[in-house]
Amino acid sequence: MISTLLVANRGEIACRVFRTCRELGIRTVAVYSDADANALHVRVADTGVRLPGETPADTYLRGDLIVKAAVASGADAVHPGYGFLAENAGFARAVLDAGLVWVGPSPDAIEAMASKTQAKRLMGLKPLTDVTEADLPVLVKAAAGGGGRGMRVVRHLADLDAELAAARAEAASAFGDGEVFVEPYVENGRHVEVQILADTHGTIWPLGTRDCSLQRRHQKVVEEAPAPGLSEELQEEVSALAVRAARAVDYVGAGTVEFLVADGRAHFLEMNTRLQVEHPVTEAVFGLDLVAEQIRVAEGHPLESTPPRARGHAVEARLYAEDPSSDWSPQTGRLHRLSMPEGIRLDTGYTDGDDIGVHYDPMLAKAVAHAPTRTEAIRALASALERAAIHGPVTNRDLLVRSLRHPEFTAARMDTGFYDRHLPDLTEPTPDPHAPLAAALADARGRSRFGGWRNVPSQPQTKRYAMAGQDHEVRYRHTRTGLEADGVRVVHADAHLVVLEVDGVQRKFEVTAYGDRVHVNNTALMALPRFPDPTTQHAPGSLLAPMPGTVVRVADGLTVGSAVKAGDPLLWLEAMKMQHKITAPVTGTLTALHAVPGQQVEPGSLLAVVRET
Repeated sequence: MISTLLVANRGEIACRVFRTCRELGIRTVAVYSDADANALHVRVADTGVRLPGETPADTYLRGDLIVKAAVASGADAVHPGYGFLAENAGFARAVLDAGLVWVGPSPDAIEAMASKTQAKRLMGLKPLTDVTEADLPVLVKAAAGGGGRGMRVVRHLADLDAELAAARAEAASAFGDGEVFVEPYVENGRHVEVQILADTHGTIWPLGTRDCSLQRRHQKVVEEAPAPGLSEELQEEVSALAVRAARAVDYVGAGTVEFLVADGRAHFLEMNTRLQVEHPVTEAVFGLDLVAEQIRVAEGHPLESTPPRARGHAVEARLYAEDPSSDWSPQTGRLHRLSMPEGIRLDTGYTDGDDIGVHYDPMLAKAVAHAPTRTEAIRALASALERAAIHGPVTNRDLLVRSLRHPEFTAARMDTGFYDRHLPDLTEPTPDPHAPLAAALADARGRSRFGGWRNVPSQPQTKRYAMAGQDHEVRYRHTRTGLEADGVRVVHADAHLVVLEVDGVQRKFEVTAYGDRVHVNNTALMALPRFPDPTTQHAPGSLLAPMPGTVVRVADGLTVGSAVKAGDPLLWLEAMKMQHKITAPVTGTLTALHAVPGQQVEPGSLLAVVRET
């Protein structure tokens, strides 16, 4: 029996495993980097062990340090979570060699399936070797990868070498293994997967299907179970293939077999020898705790001969600290508040007041809704996300709500090209036009000790706010009867709640301010000074860092005086384990270049200037 378990991971998945351990009466051990010293997963664990350093290569990818931490803390088992070393056979062997229980498949099974090139050979498939024009488009993938890292779509043969180099660098940074391979890229297919659970007694459960077609940068955004619209024959086919893959490597524990479904056919992609990020939708539908099942299997307990019956439908949305309208750029800063309405499962590694840093994945949380039907589950999740209080950096919340309500998704006609087709419409700013007024009135009430009452009419007061990239000026007046604003009747106003009557309809605005940052319902505003500071202005054509990160590369031959075209890549930033391309904003001449490889930059840092011709 496992008594103390160390999770060789961080953030949301570590918190998720610890939650089940508490229910099972198992003590918990967290490992943490210096950047995570005050992270939630450290705070909720019974014991914590520091891994000196901040980068994944120095900390969460150091299997030797993690095994030492397990032994030193008295742990008798290790759970790998997902990502980092979760599919590293060498790490699994080191855990077992140290006399610890490994909560996962055998090292041989991981070795057979964790390398996507080996997995394809095992399933009778081969990666491309000599790529020609006839093979395009192709997909470059990290052999040891996951989560979309180390993946690149190549549509032009001239781009292949550069994309291979970028994929290798990203894979080495994220997984400690820079091996990549190339395969045909099937466009507009559906990403369908099968959850399996196997014990040490020969029983394998295929736990239904999941659809994970809504993806950005090959990372899943919305997932659901079961996968809608599949024929009974196709469901049986992918389930049988998943069981076949598991039996081929004597698989034990939880795993996922992934397919690309196109033209009514299922194409094998890979087998993930670990728990998936999207496992909660399967848990909801089957009424299982997959982490608890992993632990029981690791303790040698047998599964029942048949799995439980599936009930209802579940949908999960990943909430990221990122700006989808700005090339999905990750965001950092203080997460002041994260609150979801009741009835929605929220798996997260953050609480109010935590800081979102630059070193790791920008996922804040996973929100999951379960209901008798798909329509009800989608409606519940979209509504909950819309009403959630998420105060802090920019997130993809609005994108999630619009995605869930998009007719292609509600009709189950989505595919992996969904965001390629619809991103501009899904990210079109639709700020609430009355949010600036509500913010100004709440600010006026919050600053006034006597409610703003005056015996004589006052001059109009003005406030300026930045909202959705534009400046807005609002005017209001203190009168004997309270606050007034042109065209809008102020029903109520205090520091946190404003009620306005617009065209005979009363609307409520919840207002929360954190310094100059103001949240009005789910609209974010920035209070602006009355007169702008001229020293903060930048020349036209300036390229500013959209995120904190490290300059990892400058385009070959790029120097001051170089002619560039709009959209040309100029340099690359690495942030949150992904590389982000910075392109020329206009066609013209590079007149300044401030970025050099290895340089750490903050958001808004001036990287380069292109003078338009």
